[in-house]
Amino acid sequence: MKALTIYQPWASLIMVGAKPYEFRGWRPPASMIGQRIVIHASARKIDREEASGLYNTLMGRGDGDDARLIAAETCLHAEAALPILGRAWMPYREKLPMAAGLGTAVIGEPKLGTAIAEEFGVPRANDSERDQHANWGWPMLDIDVWAEPIPMRGMQGLWNWPTPAEVIGGAP
Repeated sequence: MKALTIYQPWASLIMVGAKPYEFRGWRPPASMIGQRIVIHASARKIDREEASGLYNTLMGRGDGDDARLIAAETCLHAEAALPILGRAWMPYREKLPMAAGLGTAVIGEPKLGTAIAEEFGVPRANDSERDQHANWGWPMLDIDVWAEPIPMRGMQGLWNWPTPAEVIGGAP
């Protein structure tokens, strides 16, 4: 099975259904669409300022339509995202798992980021060239959260999640 390493809190946001798309600058290989992958949380330190800013944005701390538009631009489902974002930046909260597999998801048919923005109600500029340079949104479907995170070093891009035999050092 392939794995994809994602910074926290984004990996945990996927696992709770708050982040329905993983954005990448490249389309997933055609052979991976419809396939289950491991969602792996990276070891990279969480950007607490970013998490705090997202938390405040989703809490609606701002004025009227501008605040709603900014929240929509996150492409997050606020109700599910807020508890995870709170854990990411508040020092007295339970920490998010790092350098670990969190569970699995199925990669859906990818969409250009501009199409996803429309889905979340973000107005789109009338600029057809933007689609060619937009990030790809990989739908994260059929989430299966593991009971316990599995500690593991990650890698960039899609990589092979080890089999149990590889983890304990034996080969069948």
